[in-house]
Amino acid sequence: MTDLNKIAEGYITAWNESDAGRRAELLKTTFTEDVSYRDPIMQGDGHEGVAALIDGVQQRFAGFRFSLKGTPDGFADKIRFSWNLGPEGVPSVIEGTDIGVIENGRLKSVTGFLDKVPAQ
Repeated sequence: MTDLNKIAEGYITAWNESDAGRRAELLKTTFTEDVSYRDPIMQGDGHEGVAALIDGVQQRFAGFRFSLKGTPDGFADKIRFSWNLGPEGVPSVIEGTDIGVIENGRLKSVTGFLDKVPAQ
């Protein structure tokens, strides 16, 4: 049986990792080689594409950290989990929910939804 908590925690850990070498290893264990990521404002394919997205988010939101919100759930080959993004120790600035397809214990695709974004 797939450990949904482990998959969601690996995902969050990868998005928080600032060291490119360590992040590359996390991407290998968390995502399939042909992973596809899509949300309303960005998209990327493969480990390099997801790594570039993570770099962009870390640059734009320097000092912010992702954390899981609630408990992941899912069925068959699907996972759903929510997350927070913001400076540690204060309420989150951005929140979202991601839906993933799991293949052999790793994420093959992720579709992200933004549930809370700052006013422009």
